[in-house]
Amino acid sequence: MKYTIQTNRIYSEDENGKLLAEITFPEIDNGVFCINHTFVDNALRGKGIADQLMRLAVEKIKEKNGKVTAACSYEGVETLFRREV
Repeated sequence: MKYTIQTNRIYSEDENGKLLAEITFPEIDNGVFCINHTFVDNALRGKGIADQLMRLAVEKIKEKNGKVTAACSYEGVETLFRREV
């Protein structure tokens, strides 16, 4: 899957512009980024896409020497957060 990476968002769309997957991580304080939203289209669930998005977001935040916090309901956030951050 091809992702578009923005400052505080990583996402993928199909050829018609339909959102397929997304993660957002706004800077909530100086150098502190909160992973607050993860979305994967129903047709793509169970394929590890949310995990890919999470890892990409953490990587981008770490590149900025930022700290990561999470407020997302995606159940993998807590596990990955404890393991990676």
